Amino acid sequence: MKSKHMGLIMVAVVLGLVFLFSGCATTGDLEKLQAQVNAVSQKADQALQEAQAAKAAAQSAQMDSARDTERISQAAAKADSAAARAEAAAKMAEDNAKKTEAIFQKSMKK
Repeated sequence: MKSKHMGLIMVAVVLGLVFLFSGCATTGDLEKLQAQVNAVSQKADQALQEAQAAKAAAQSAQMDSARDTERISQAAAKADSAAARAEAAAKMAEDNAKKTEAIFQKSMKK
């Protein structure tokens, strides 16, 4: 019976020693961990701010792009209109040149 109790006592002592030396966190370890958590938190905050700034810049660029697209569309419409007018004027000038040529040829025959 004594050997049974001795075995239990030895197991208890070994478990106690294992628990005692199992590596409890020291104040320095906790402070170090807290500093790492703070650093990661600051980096996350900075990344969030940069992401928000990038989003705002992208939205601004998108608005500028939309305005530019509208201006380009208006300029293209004006260019098309001017081209149509120029084409009509060229056609009219060609017709007038033909009429003038016909009149000249008719006057030359006399």
